[in-house]
Amino acid sequence: MKKTVSIIQARMGSTRLHGKVLLNICGKTVLEHVIDRVKQAGFIDEVVIAIADSPGNEVLAELAEACGVKYFRGSEEDVLSRYYYAARENKADTIVRITSDCPLIDPKVADEIIFFYRKNRYDMVSNAGPGKGDRTYPRGLDTEVFSFDALENAFFNASKSYQREHVTPFIYETSNRVFYYKDKEDHSDLRWTLDTPEDFELIERIYRHLYKGRHDFFYKDILNLLNKFPALREINSQVRQKKLQDRK
Repeated sequence: MKKTVSIIQARMGSTRLHGKVLLNICGKTVLEHVIDRVKQAGFIDEVVIAIADSPGNEVLAELAEACGVKYFRGSEEDVLSRYYYAARENKADTIVRITSDCPLIDPKVADEIIFFYRKNRYDMVSNAGPGKGDRTYPRGLDTEVFSFDALENAFFNASKSYQREHVTPFIYETSNRVFYYKDKEDHSDLRWTLDTPEDFELIERIYRHLYKGRHDFFYKDILNLLNKFPALREINSQVRQKKLQDRK
């Protein structure tokens, strides 16, 4: 039986918000919340934290163990290699790529994308396309589902630094079998990922409203909250997503 593994990349270093994955929200770290939410996805067989092997990241390995999930340590800069070796070691046939700065990640959305991937023949199904018009989901719900073969091809052939730092650009750029999974409504202007103090303020407020010790709130619940309290949208509305570097 084929094995679906969610690999969550994590490191302590961050240029705009150092140590963001250990920030506390309602009594748990950001990484713990991400793990808790990903574990709820019914089509994911195993969760692995892909941790940078540079000094100072040992605490993330300890946290993974405390959460009852596996971890793999690999290159800090060559995240593509970290993913590849983590997937190979854990015998993944299908990889679900999640990043550790998404404490509002939605397991229901992840399951929809995995289900669609299984029913079709694509190298990758993603709700996080890089181009304008490729995405409708808020940043922070980013879920990329791809085959081990596609990952291995990228590992052996990606040569540009941004292709190795960001894992999936090579697949987007070279495969004609990438499907952009979209919602009926376009909420791509919303930013629910964690990269700045403003992002943290928004996410923390969302948690204060909706988290009561259980992860029983999801994409539509958060949208309803923002519709009820429109001022929340403005907290990080001026933050701009960092662009891929070294696009040459």
